[in-house]
Amino acid sequence: MAVPQHAKGDKPNLLGMTLPEMTAFFAEMGEKPFRAKQVFRWIHHFGADNFEAMTDLAKSLREKLPQVATIAPPTLMTEQASKDGTRKWLLDVGTGNGIEVVFIPEDDRGTLCVSSQVGCALDCTFCSTGKQGFNRNLTAAEIVGQLWWANKAMGRDPKGERIVSNVVMMGMGEPLANFDNVTAAMDIMLDDHGYGLSRRRVTLSTSGVVPNLKRLKERCPVALAVSLHAPNDPLRDVLVPINQKYPLAELLATIRDYLEAAPRDFVTFEYVMLDGVNDSAQHAHELIALVGDLPCKFNLIPWNPFPDAPYKRSSNNAIHRFREVLQNAGFVVTVRKTRGDDIDAACGQLAGQVVDKSSRTKTIHISRAAA
Repeated sequence: MAVPQHAKGDKPNLLGMTLPEMTAFFAEMGEKPFRAKQVFRWIHHFGADNFEAMTDLAKSLREKLPQVATIAPPTLMTEQASKDGTRKWLLDVGTGNGIEVVFIPEDDRGTLCVSSQVGCALDCTFCSTGKQGFNRNLTAAEIVGQLWWANKAMGRDPKGERIVSNVVMMGMGEPLANFDNVTAAMDIMLDDHGYGLSRRRVTLSTSGVVPNLKRLKERCPVALAVSLHAPNDPLRDVLVPINQKYPLAELLATIRDYLEAAPRDFVTFEYVMLDGVNDSAQHAHELIALVGDLPCKFNLIPWNPFPDAPYKRSSNNAIHRFREVLQNAGFVVTVRKTRGDDIDAACGQLAGQVVDKSSRTKTIHISRAAA
């Protein structure tokens, strides 16, 4: 069950309610289910943030709703635009915390990179977000509110289609460490009365929280990306410390099982390219042996620097050589084009504004249902 979308004594925030939850809420008020569907569409399809705008509701209901509920998206703090068209918003989520959400325009799609936590507890050594510490999980309202904000900011194209066509759960935080709220938010994104995204257009990226990846297969399977970054356990233990808890053999077996229910029949492996660390031809051959016949493609990510980081970006020659080895083995390989680095919006650069409450341990909390 998702974390409540309001503090005790506050009005519930309808922005974070799934349609079944909203239907139950309206039933408690003695309202018919179609009223919940109307309000749900107004919020997510039309971007309404006040009840008075919902003109097809009875006046009595429009007057009643503000007394018992609210529509409260995160507050915009700052907005930046890159020379390449990438846009980044810093959204206020209270108590001094801000989260970052990034829109990346492409020729055939508009992709929104959404955050799931304030900071991140996993402490991957190459990632700026992890170095900011961890404060808390985002609520479903705060997660879906990022898409709500982007739709409001970006609008629609001349054909009336939303410019945001794809969502990737690749922003600040580990999505599977905030399982209930992330899946509730994805329910809203996928609902035809909400944002109407297909499961193929919503991608969840994880560093490998194995128990919750198993749960995701049953609860809300979407396209899957896995932050791999190393071809063996000793190196991955250093780069992605959660590997010490869920090593590669266990992770790959779980991915293979997940693909049975996934909307795409392959997993995308994200692999950040670090000079002299994981980018040799030998590393590429190890990677081929590791994945075997697992249906996958590789997305090589030139590392994006941040202050005091102990790494350097791999050279273009090293990245080309690494890609060539994988391609010669028959794999589909892309090299991620660095986007928005002039506004610190590139992969691994999101830092937001985090009031760190973590002890910087290399553990995460898995819900009891996953035990």
